[in-house]
Amino acid sequence: MIKLRQWDRLGNGGLNFTELGFGTAPLGNLYKAISDKEARATLDAAWEGGIRYYDTAPLYGLGLAETRLNSFLRDKPRDDYVLSTKVGRLIQPCAEEYREGAGKWFDVPCRRVQFDYSYDGVMRSFEHSYSRLGVDRIDILYIHDLCMFTHGSREAADMRMHEFFAGRGYDAMISLRDQGVIRAIGGGINEWEVCEVLAERGDFDLFLLAGRYTLLEQKALASFLPLCEERGIGIVTGGPYNSGVLATGAVPGAFYNYEIAPKHILDRVASIESVCKKHNVRMVDAAFRFPLMHPSHVSVIPGGQGTSEMAANLQAAHADIPASLWDELKTCGLMDTNAPT
Repeated sequence: MIKLRQWDRLGNGGLNFTELGFGTAPLGNLYKAISDKEARATLDAAWEGGIRYYDTAPLYGLGLAETRLNSFLRDKPRDDYVLSTKVGRLIQPCAEEYREGAGKWFDVPCRRVQFDYSYDGVMRSFEHSYSRLGVDRIDILYIHDLCMFTHGSREAADMRMHEFFAGRGYDAMISLRDQGVIRAIGGGINEWEVCEVLAERGDFDLFLLAGRYTLLEQKALASFLPLCEERGIGIVTGGPYNSGVLATGAVPGAFYNYEIAPKHILDRVASIESVCKKHNVRMVDAAFRFPLMHPSHVSVIPGGQGTSEMAANLQAAHADIPASLWDELKTCGLMDTNAPT
């Protein structure tokens, strides 16, 4: 079975995360459509493999990922798994020509997105997620995408950050936690610098940091991760393969950060993969294990859009990585020397 990591920052019993979690963006038909049957087979394979942490969001398939989780979770004992979703976007019906995410989300409901980080926006989004998921409890609520990557500029991202605090979206999340409606609050963010600002301004429990503390990138070690250690904040790593390049290797057309990987990234990945091969380790296995060696990390959630991808994730979760691999990556300048191994 997959190892568990216990997190209890608040002293209320906390949550038990499986080291391998399930990120459900691919279940929202990200980049290609899959059938309900395929989605369910992937979820069944995850459960049978021991995965007990499931992360979702209204954005994923414009509600589709949450509704696919609904039927899957319906017969599962509620205390047997951890469930997180996100707020910050309201998903609204619209005419087909106004549908969000054409070319990114395929065969999904006709919905458009309205960003709303206010008190009312958080509460409405949370209520809508309850309806789509059909569960009686959501464990973790993340504020979603308060970052330049999503909003297009630092000024726009700062405006949304101001809206979140001044518009009392943060207060809504604190209230839900204080009432015991949810167990923890956090941020689902693509930039560690934004997570650091949130941690400094508010009382956050967990951050789902996508692609910014990986075998390829460790700048978060400078200040953000030490802050998390100091405050007992847990980290979930999303996008551990940096959109795919750490899984596929430096092949033509490999993706990095949701785009075709540039040459300097391909060159670095090729060097990492060369060291991995020398130690008879699949690079994808090393990429999965790397973030979990940091003491703040509680889970890694690669996506899975089919049973074969899920099998590969499960294989990575059980792989043994020799210490000599990390030592050589550091010696070769391919890993931050301060990265815990």
